[in-house]
Amino acid sequence: MTSFDLESVRSIDSVSQLDPQPIATGVHVTIHGHFYQPPRENPYLDAIERQPSAHPFHDWNERIHSECYRPNAFARVLNEQGEILGIVNNYEYLSFNIGPTLMSWIERHDLEVYQRILEADRRSCERLNGHGNAIAQVYNHIILPLASDRDKLTQIRWGKQDFRTRFGRDPEGMWLAETAIDRATIEALISEEIRFIILAPSQAQRCRLLPSDENPAPQWLEVGGNQIDPVRPYRCFSTNRDRYIDIFFYDGPISRDMGFNDVLSSSQHFAGRLAQAVRGDQPTQLVSVATDGETFGHHKGGTEKALAYAFTQEFPSRGWTVTNYAHYLSQNPPTWEVELKPVTAWSCAHGVDRWQEDCGCGGGLWNQQWRKPLRDALNWLRDQLVKVFEETGSKLFHHPWKARDEYIQIIGDRSIANLTRFFALHQSHRLTNAEKVDALRLLEMQRHALLMFTSCGWFFDEVSRPEGTQILRYAARAIELAGDAAGVQLEKAFVKRLAVIPSNVDLFRNGAEVYRQLVKPAQISLEQVAAHYAISSLFTPYAPEQRIYCYTAQQSDYQMRRMGALTLAIAQLQLTSEITRESVNFTVAVLHLGGWDFHCCIQPFTGRRAHSQIRDALFDALQQASAAQTILAMSRCFGNQSFSLQDLFAEERHRIMRLLSQETLTRLDQLYTQVYRDNYGVLMAFHRDEVEAPKELQVAAEIALGHRALIAVQAIDRETSDFPFAKPQLCHSYLAELQAIATEADQLRCSLQLPELRQTLERIVLRSLHHCLNDPAIVLWLEQLLATSHQLHQPLALDRAQEVYLRVHRQILPAIASGQIDAPAFLRLGERLAVDVRGWFTAFSD
Repeated sequence: MTSFDLESVRSIDSVSQLDPQPIATGVHVTIHGHFYQPPRENPYLDAIERQPSAHPFHDWNERIHSECYRPNAFARVLNEQGEILGIVNNYEYLSFNIGPTLMSWIERHDLEVYQRILEADRRSCERLNGHGNAIAQVYNHIILPLASDRDKLTQIRWGKQDFRTRFGRDPEGMWLAETAIDRATIEALISEEIRFIILAPSQAQRCRLLPSDENPAPQWLEVGGNQIDPVRPYRCFSTNRDRYIDIFFYDGPISRDMGFNDVLSSSQHFAGRLAQAVRGDQPTQLVSVATDGETFGHHKGGTEKALAYAFTQEFPSRGWTVTNYAHYLSQNPPTWEVELKPVTAWSCAHGVDRWQEDCGCGGGLWNQQWRKPLRDALNWLRDQLVKVFEETGSKLFHHPWKARDEYIQIIGDRSIANLTRFFALHQSHRLTNAEKVDALRLLEMQRHALLMFTSCGWFFDEVSRPEGTQILRYAARAIELAGDAAGVQLEKAFVKRLAVIPSNVDLFRNGAEVYRQLVKPAQISLEQVAAHYAISSLFTPYAPEQRIYCYTAQQSDYQMRRMGALTLAIAQLQLTSEITRESVNFTVAVLHLGGWDFHCCIQPFTGRRAHSQIRDALFDALQQASAAQTILAMSRCFGNQSFSLQDLFAEERHRIMRLLSQETLTRLDQLYTQVYRDNYGVLMAFHRDEVEAPKELQVAAEIALGHRALIAVQAIDRETSDFPFAKPQLCHSYLAELQAIATEADQLRCSLQLPELRQTLERIVLRSLHHCLNDPAIVLWLEQLLATSHQLHQPLALDRAQEVYLRVHRQILPAIASGQIDAPAFLRLGERLAVDVRGWFTAFSD
């Protein structure tokens, strides 16, 4: 990497160094990444619950984001020692689509990456004459050839509108789920003014030069065996040939190698493989490849680095132009036309049977006889929901289907003002609040009716997998909403159809059992939300108005009393769904008997007088200091139904379990610390003589030292939470304590495996870096903190700290020149962060 141009990628915010391309000549390279995750949210909470299989991350979205989506926004370019030379935003060079449901998740969970993606598209527009890298995607990855005509259009329209809202421009291209296409899909895309799509070479049937005056009937060439030439775009006409859509076919062999071989092991290897597609007989040609975006970092760890170097150095050094499909198309309109095979997709050799038949694709050792009856059951449900929507919706909307198409504007912004605008456009008359709730229920019913056809539900080998279970949860929610809005009961008939779906797992036997065991328990009532609020309120001081997942909770008359080990709380609680605006008032009461035992009761709020009578009766019973008497009083007031800790949503249940365990853990820490102190000399003797220490004493030492280290780090975290640091001398004393602990742990060969310790240190480092421009002393402090972390053998995740360091290094030059900041200390800090700073010494001395 001796010829690497440092300045082309040094700055984290630098504009692309590739020159604007007014004319496409020579070799043009387009790397397309299809970034997508299926919607995983619990339909009742609008949030993803913890997925243990994604450990140590909360869920698979979070894990893949950490391995792929964020690394591509901040792709490292490294030297031979593994130090950072610069950071590249790969999205600025990749052609890409990001599924709307994934993009929504990224926006909520990592706004910085979300903004980097939008910024990358803007910069690619600047570089490529207004043609951005981003293209749209059909909304939630439905296999369009298997969708109804109406659902095809809604999927395309929702995908377009979501793109327009985020990127501020109309999409030129669209990615199709699994690149699945048929004639009806082509016509729908053309009618919605999509300019181009990207397909696999196996999907073309025949091609020819476009007819011209000189050659009005060119000969068709059969290319059904993957022979289509991918170096150019093709035109595909509508049935009556009065309209068209353009198609790019990616290079199949190279794209497969990217996914299944080691082509991405280095930028040189990657460029060398692409070079094999460069032809000497083409003055202008496109080398285009396409693969799942998750290949770059998730499936193949660290390959985003190879991409970054290829885009900024390897490709330009070969004279290749990095472009995207829209820009290439603007300079090289098709001179050939193509006809496609009747029904195809890129991941099934049998058309689209992978999503409806036992075709063998993705089967492994199990059969897929469940695919067709699952498709049939959901098609039946979709048709029943269409009837409900048309019959009930026609009483509320001028044009129900137009309202559904434009409901995407509400999905992205559920504010009252936006809802008011929506209803003003679509309501058939001035709707009452109750009618608005029903209208939103109907639209949500339709949204879930689309989500239940997400392609992943059929992709793998078993209906009870998380993907199959998820689409059945969407179906269950749609059924429930149909019942709430129109009084229609569809669940019994639907479950009967599920009973004919065979499962490969003996525990379930059929789809009906999957529904009963995995779908029904995930359904959540408003009473459960109220119970969740009531029990967690004993441990969380909620504000009078509090957001609980996708509900707004408003409390009044919240009162809590304690009597010995018993704690009783009573409140009036109004819950409002942010999605359907449904609102219910409850009287809630929760009794904590100590430990893990809770008794919570809920009933509809019937008035202040009845509420106060219940409150007084329960507090009178509590005065007897008898758990049995209090529970009896609760039963008399509320009936026999009750909720316990087990009924809480998993996230909050686990938090409360940790809180309840804290007192025991604190006592254990104290006990182990005492054991360690009492036996310190003996333990040191064992290690001095290199004799294996008793396990019990070694464990006591590790727990005691870990506890001390955590207390010290938490103290530093508190003292550095605000800038400027309130008591810098105190921070240094805690740092000295950490250094002493590190020395002691080394002497006793203790391993301090504490995730909370590492995470807190990472937070302190990142926070302090942001303020180093304002306080020169922080540079020295950070250097010492990182050195101490190394002494403690705590391998910190410093990605974000590196990004901040590279962002501020140019801004800090004046402070170094004036002597405010010690240049050697700043450089040592960079070395601690694994940033290559050797080339900066000259700049600092100047």
